[in-house]
Amino acid sequence: MIGLLSFSIRQLAGKWRVALILLLTALTVGLAVLVSVLSDQPRVNGGAIDVFFDGMIIGAVLPIVTIALATAAFGNELEDRTLGYLVLKPVARWLIVLPKLLASVAVAAPLLIVAGVAISLLLLDGDVRASVAVAVAVFAGVVTYASIFTWAGLTTKSALPIALIYVFAWEGLISTFLEGVRYLSVRGYVLAIMHGIDSESFVEFEERVIELPAAVGGVAAATVVFFWLTVRRLRRMDMP
Repeated sequence: MIGLLSFSIRQLAGKWRVALILLLTALTVGLAVLVSVLSDQPRVNGGAIDVFFDGMIIGAVLPIVTIALATAAFGNELEDRTLGYLVLKPVARWLIVLPKLLASVAVAAPLLIVAGVAISLLLLDGDVRASVAVAVAVFAGVVTYASIFTWAGLTTKSALPIALIYVFAWEGLISTFLEGVRYLSVRGYVLAIMHGIDSESFVEFEERVIELPAAVGGVAAATVVFFWLTVRRLRRMDMP
């Protein structure tokens, strides 16, 4: 398992993927630096918090980065048709899926968490509790998205465009207007965790987030269910 995890991290940490993550996070942090410098208050207004966290980090950068990695987790094996050799080894299928999932998390989570915490420190006057809330929420979002789209990448060759449609249509538009959809939205879970840990710093989310226990339960359920679906898919798929 350790060997497969190390190999998978090297696969996913290719130059263009790391460059994409660094570019997106650097641009967002750079904008936060600019806003912080121009602001005459220790903490920026709630509108800026909404834009940076809900609009940028949670609504765009986090899903784009994680989806790009997770949908490619089995990409090399499917492309060069070596997945069949991998599953022929006397190893339980979940011990193949788990390193692939962990590899996506290992590549995406550190940079996204650093970016989120940096923005939090810049915009919220160094508030440690807010930074912890952001770090925990971003990590939960990375794990959940990685679980869902590792399965999608193993299920269809069109996983990446489908994933982007899901993020921007279902989570970006539909969940904005239909409250019940937030209980089935990773974005909704992440925002709820941030608000639940530090409701004072993220008070602008109060009217549109679900309850913290529901968000934690949603993250756990989605991660477990899609991990199981990925293992099931690997067991049942026809190998090339």
